[in-house]
Amino acid sequence: MKYINEFHEGDSVLDHYLCTSKQMYKSKTGKNYYSLKLKDKTGTVDAKVWDINKDIKNFEENDFIKIDAIVTVYQNEIQLNVKKLRKSLEGEYDPEDYIPTTEKDIKKMYDEFLGYINTIKNSHIKQLLTEIFINDEFINKEFPIHSAAKNIHHGYMGGLVEHSLNVTKICDFMSDKYKYVNRDILVASAMIHDVGKVFELSSLPENDYTDAGQLLGHILIGYELISKKACKIEGFPETLENLLKHCMISHHGEYEYGSPKLPSTIEAFILHCADEMDAKTKVIEESIDADATKGNWVGYQKMLMRNIRKSDF
Repeated sequence: MKYINEFHEGDSVLDHYLCTSKQMYKSKTGKNYYSLKLKDKTGTVDAKVWDINKDIKNFEENDFIKIDAIVTVYQNEIQLNVKKLRKSLEGEYDPEDYIPTTEKDIKKMYDEFLGYINTIKNSHIKQLLTEIFINDEFINKEFPIHSAAKNIHHGYMGGLVEHSLNVTKICDFMSDKYKYVNRDILVASAMIHDVGKVFELSSLPENDYTDAGQLLGHILIGYELISKKACKIEGFPETLENLLKHCMISHHGEYEYGSPKLPSTIEAFILHCADEMDAKTKVIEESIDADATKGNWVGYQKMLMRNIRKSDF
């Protein structure tokens, strides 16, 4: 198989890809054309079907399709000009080729992640984490293999545990650097801050928003999960539950980014900073990984609203 990260201008491509987006537009001359997003485990590429003729067979979003195309470059980005297209047949492709996966060992990451439960001193918080990550069979199965986002950062198999472990490590490191920090609350909040994503996003390779994801979002789902699990634990203090919930609902840091409350405790603020740091740094890393141009400048990153430069000298 010819992977997307191997494409170069002028290449001919005859292979199977997952179509994650299909839209029809009109050109300046009034002619219909398709704008597609195609995906494999190495990345995503824009594709255009400028001439919708008998060689373009019926297909839908989230279908695997076989294409005959030429690699072009438009505004410094790789793009495909598709000449022929049909829906792929069972057995013509290996689904694992279309599931992007972390470069790290998922089992080792999850074992290290779960190991933080035993570092918690507060018995109620330790029970809560055990209920969520060990006793809940769905979360225990999905959390280590789930993605952390649809397409912004850590959007691949193992991305959720990779991101959550990073944030937990950062919070653990920061927990003794300032007065007044409750380490148990901070570390536990780091571990659970994105757990709602196993319900917000469907499994790979689809990796799209579920009904619950669209209607509620992972912050509210996570908030409700804390309530559901805490009520099973005898004598769980109401104030402790509220402090954990506050970290959950404020971890995006700003109202415009989906947090219904701003961080009002030192633990919530550290969690927000750690979450943002890991997510945005990963965006830079992924931008450098995806860069196919020469030179040190990777180009403009829309999410970060800046040009990214490699540190080579």
